Amino acid sequence: MSVTPRRRIRRAVWLGAVCVLAVTGAGLTGCGSEDPDAGTNGLGKLPADKIQAKAGAAVQAADRVRLHGTVEAGGNRYTLDMRLKADGGTGSVAAEGTTFGLLRVGEQLFLKADAGFWSHDGGDAKAADKLAGKYVKVPQSDPVYKKFSGFTDKDVLLDGLLTLHGTVKTDGRHEQAGVRTVRITGDDGAGGSLDVSLEGTPYPLRLVRAGSAGTLSLSDWNKDFALEQPAKDDTLDYGKQLPSS
Repeated sequence: MSVTPRRRIRRAVWLGAVCVLAVTGAGLTGCGSEDPDAGTNGLGKLPADKIQAKAGAAVQAADRVRLHGTVEAGGNRYTLDMRLKADGGTGSVAAEGTTFGLLRVGEQLFLKADAGFWSHDGGDAKAADKLAGKYVKVPQSDPVYKKFSGFTDKDVLLDGLLTLHGTVKTDGRHEQAGVRTVRITGDDGAGGSLDVSLEGTPYPLRLVRAGSAGTLSLSDWNKDFALEQPAKDDTLDYGKQLPSS
């Protein structure tokens, strides 16, 4: 075998190795392989504003979603795990070292927590024991209703959260929970970032809020879940206003 064929073989082997490293290490599809958008919904080819618009339209058309992560609002940090649909939502919220459940069916909001929650900051211990472990009806006139009902409202919650501030740009391809995504950012990340699915419907899958105000994952889009009034034996109507704690 002459020197020239040997060099060609070595060069071909070297180029093949480079292609393998590029594909496996950086998620690239060069070296004559498939189109990077093959098998996707084509969102990756669009400018950032179009991606944002399509993600927003997908959110508006969806009936159900699970939202979990952290949110900072009103000087407090909340950890949410909520399942939401058009007529209500259910899940848990943790804040200031305590966790409580929220359930809204139509206009009726229920709050479920242990005695420690109800007796927080010197609350009435007797009342706390009465309320502990029950689905307590929250009157619409009570400040608690206004404060927490938004956590159970799909449209209100997502409209307020899925907003990027500043100039919106694309920020490459990524992956969330095994799903390929394209990321868009506001002001190069200072205004938040949003990962949008490149597979199927362009649903938002991960949001990093502006100003380090929380990170949220969005999943189970249009996956149904039970939402119904709690049993009467587990329900308590405290009256026109809940304890101040």
